[in-house]
Amino acid sequence: MASADLRDELNCSICLSFYTDPVSLRCGHNFCRSCIVSALDTQEATGEYSCPDCRAEYPERPALEKNRKLGNIVERFLSSQPDMEETRIFCTYCDSPVPALRTCLQCEASFCEKHLSRHSKSSEHILVEPTVTLEDRKCSKHKEVLKYYCPMDAACICVSCWVAGDHKGHDVDLLDVAFEKEKEKLQVIIDKLNSEREEAGRRVKDLKDHGIEQQEKSDRLAERVSDLFSDLREKLDNLEKKVQGEISRQKDQVSLSVCDVIRQLELHKDELTKVMNQLERLCNITDPLTFLQEHLNTGDIRDRSCDVISDVRDAQCLDEDIVSQILHRGLLRLAIDLKIKRQFPVMEKSDILLDIDTACKHIILSPDLRSASFTTKAQKRPDGPKRFNSRQVFSTCSFSSGRHYWEVDVSQADRWIIGVAGGSLERKVVGNDSYIGYNKNSWGLMLCEGLRVRHNNFQKVLVSDSPVQVVGIYLDYEAGRLSFYQLCDPVRHLYTFSDSFSEPLYPAFYVYEDCAIRLIDLPQNDNAKALK
Repeated sequence: MASADLRDELNCSICLSFYTDPVSLRCGHNFCRSCIVSALDTQEATGEYSCPDCRAEYPERPALEKNRKLGNIVERFLSSQPDMEETRIFCTYCDSPVPALRTCLQCEASFCEKHLSRHSKSSEHILVEPTVTLEDRKCSKHKEVLKYYCPMDAACICVSCWVAGDHKGHDVDLLDVAFEKEKEKLQVIIDKLNSEREEAGRRVKDLKDHGIEQQEKSDRLAERVSDLFSDLREKLDNLEKKVQGEISRQKDQVSLSVCDVIRQLELHKDELTKVMNQLERLCNITDPLTFLQEHLNTGDIRDRSCDVISDVRDAQCLDEDIVSQILHRGLLRLAIDLKIKRQFPVMEKSDILLDIDTACKHIILSPDLRSASFTTKAQKRPDGPKRFNSRQVFSTCSFSSGRHYWEVDVSQADRWIIGVAGGSLERKVVGNDSYIGYNKNSWGLMLCEGLRVRHNNFQKVLVSDSPVQVVGIYLDYEAGRLSFYQLCDPVRHLYTFSDSFSEPLYPAFYVYEDCAIRLIDLPQNDNAKALK
């Protein structure tokens, strides 16, 4: 049995302390002698006696039997726990050690239940939990009991401190009054902390639910990707079989054609051999008359030797154009099928150009309106309501719906700010109120004293494993999402703003001194066009 469990077994159920001179009733329950005697004395007035534990009734006052074995167990337990004996507080006025119930600060004495009933009820006599250390309950200066609490100095004081000491004239409370007030304050704090803890618990639950949701979403996405590539592999396998089948078919046809031509040439060769043999025999005749007569009879043979014979040009050839046509038509059909059955949103390029009417006079734009660089010499441009005084420029187009994607090359700038801003962004001042990301009307990614994102009073420092050279920006207006990507290998997601957009948004750019940024023109090849 553990020490704590054994200690509970050795406690009297009346005084809740270790048994002192333990005795037993006939029902088997044990008590301190003084505790059960006091209980029976109380019951004597009614003439009905019962066990305080099990309520077993006795017709007359029950006899008390000394439980020596239990007493020995208590003594041995206390001897094995010397510190415990020291911490026990006994009645000052009992001859045998009887546990004290209260200690009086005025009397500097401890009382059991019997002597406590005879103690003074005067308010000067302050009763506390049993204790042997009274010095910490007295004023160190006046050696008087600490009865008051000074809220001004947050100190417990005696009457002399209040009347003539350092706290003279202060508003003070009695300790029990101050105790209740401070408990109320602590309860308010506890209630607030409890509310915060419950809120933290809700957030933990929300995050766990979010984690499970994202895990399930990841599993579903992985399954969709797997299904997509399985479908692609199946279609590509079928297309490959079709193309390979056409090649095999043509191969067989070419083989048959070549064999047929070869057979014809072999027959023609045999025919020529026969003609040559006849002509050679004719040439061996020495008699003129016989030669001429035979020569006249071989006219048809000579005619046969002049027949046009077949060669390799008459054999069928492999038609690569048909194979290429089947392959391209199959791939195009596959691309169109993917467009129809597409399950994943595609970041299709939005055509972005810089608006010269918004460009600060210290920004030079390239002729194609895709590059912006800083110049110390102010450009001669008319001042209009759209032009920025700060070194910023907007795009020519704005977005109030849909999904849009563009890319910015920032490799020629050691500092930059890019993002989106509403048309209401302040333009005629130079300062934080007009900078991209420094107000409620704009959202920005910047490289300035580190890589950061910023919106209004919020900013977050980002960490990148490599220098950011090209940034991809993706805006989903209805979903309220603005995402930044570092275009490297592999592509890395930097940050996503989630907000509610209430006005058209312009791609926006801030150009620092000796820096340049460029919008990347994303070419669309025939395959990309076929997907549209």
